[in-house]
Amino acid sequence: MEYTITVNGESRTVDVDSDTPLLWVLRDSLDLKGTKFGCGMAMCGACTVHVNGVATRSCVTPIASVATAAVTTIESIGQTEIGARLQAAWLDVDVMQCGYCQAGQIMSATALLERNAQPTDQDIDAAMNGNICRCATYNRIRAAIKQAAGAATASVSTAGVTNVDKAEA
Repeated sequence: MEYTITVNGESRTVDVDSDTPLLWVLRDSLDLKGTKFGCGMAMCGACTVHVNGVATRSCVTPIASVATAAVTTIESIGQTEIGARLQAAWLDVDVMQCGYCQAGQIMSATALLERNAQPTDQDIDAAMNGNICRCATYNRIRAAIKQAAGAATASVSTAGVTNVDKAEA
């Protein structure tokens, strides 16, 4: 069946089954490879995109449910002020290790800062809950979000982190 969806500000038409996950439409039909497959069960966050500005797990979102919604992917998030600030902070804080989860992390962080310009640590933890980073760069992710939000103290804290984890921080 044909679906016309708006992705990154452009109207795109795809011919897929109604239950095809948005993730596979983006990756296979539209050749947007930034959104990653992680678990296929909406539990890891690697596939996070925005649907009408809301962080959404694309691996379990059927294309039929997207309808006329605006979909934003990591490929265009840097064109927004908040997305650009987050991407710059990600680099400045050196968040990435393997990088696999980072698109989903940035998409969730952008959704957070769009609705809460000055999040607390608790706000960040709640918004990022469900975004798994197997390299455990969570302290750096929090620091980058704070930096992008303009927080004065956006340094990486290693308080309460074990010696094994400090090598990562």
